[in-house]
Amino acid sequence: MKYRILGSTGARVSVVGIGTWQFGGEWGRSYTQSDADEIIDAARQEGINLIDTAECYGDHLSERLVGTAIASDRDKWFVATKFGHRYTNPFEREQLWTASDVQKQLDASLLALKTDYVDLYQFHSGPNDLFDNPELWQLLRKLKAAGKIRHLGISISPNTNVHQTDRAVDVGAEAIQVVYNRLDREPEEAVFSSCERQNLGILARVPLASGFLSGKYQPGARFDATDVRSTRDTAKSDELLRKVARIRQEELPEGTDMASWALAWCLRHSAVTSVIPGCKTPEQVKANSRVVAMVEEMQTDAASVSGHREKLGE
Repeated sequence: MKYRILGSTGARVSVVGIGTWQFGGEWGRSYTQSDADEIIDAARQEGINLIDTAECYGDHLSERLVGTAIASDRDKWFVATKFGHRYTNPFEREQLWTASDVQKQLDASLLALKTDYVDLYQFHSGPNDLFDNPELWQLLRKLKAAGKIRHLGISISPNTNVHQTDRAVDVGAEAIQVVYNRLDREPEEAVFSSCERQNLGILARVPLASGFLSGKYQPGARFDATDVRSTRDTAKSDELLRKVARIRQEELPEGTDMASWALAWCLRHSAVTSVIPGCKTPEQVKANSRVVAMVEEMQTDAASVSGHREKLGE
């Protein structure tokens, strides 16, 4: 495993982490504590130390599964969770953004995670008018001073939200979480440069484009009603899968696993600190961890191309 420093936090995190939305039961299957233990133990063996979860992946369900799985070695993990929503039903959320609401959410998250502190507490994809609330950030700084939060972050939505990204340092945030993958490169236009200017760490969520870049699905694929992907527009999904097919044909080196390539593709960008793919099995965790060598190859190839262009005066 390789590690990078997460912006100005100074924290050393694995370049491949674990996203845990799937633990909340909205990705086609339910998870037991034993399932979560096996997945996180595989991560432990691979040297992964970054876990991203949220208050609304189930009603703190994902957090409870994570908390139990890492209880024996909590200090070895960098745990990121979020605030702003409450799970009500599958694919439905209640919005809770007042300072008092967030205080309650943090207390519930700490209880679920079986910990006294959160390493990274993230504003969870809320709109700008709720982000621009001085009372909220004043509370969060107070909780940070009390030791319940070590670092603040922002999970932006949409992934072009420069308003929130540009104000990160002003509100005390040190990391940005953003959708970024080979099918969605919009953060490269302005968000990444803002992050680099402010020395913000970047967590790339949905790096496999909700599994579309895993190479397992073809146009026409349909998902079970318990899978969040079943709620998406089928025509748009089919168009994305056709694009994946073109990428596979035109960009994927022969004999290369597409999921590994897609993760490495994200990590080859110097602004990205870590990718946080959702892992459904221990085997997926191990496969994801093998991308490290591929990233180094991609960066070497990119440097060679760049150097060649400089020589040619391009």
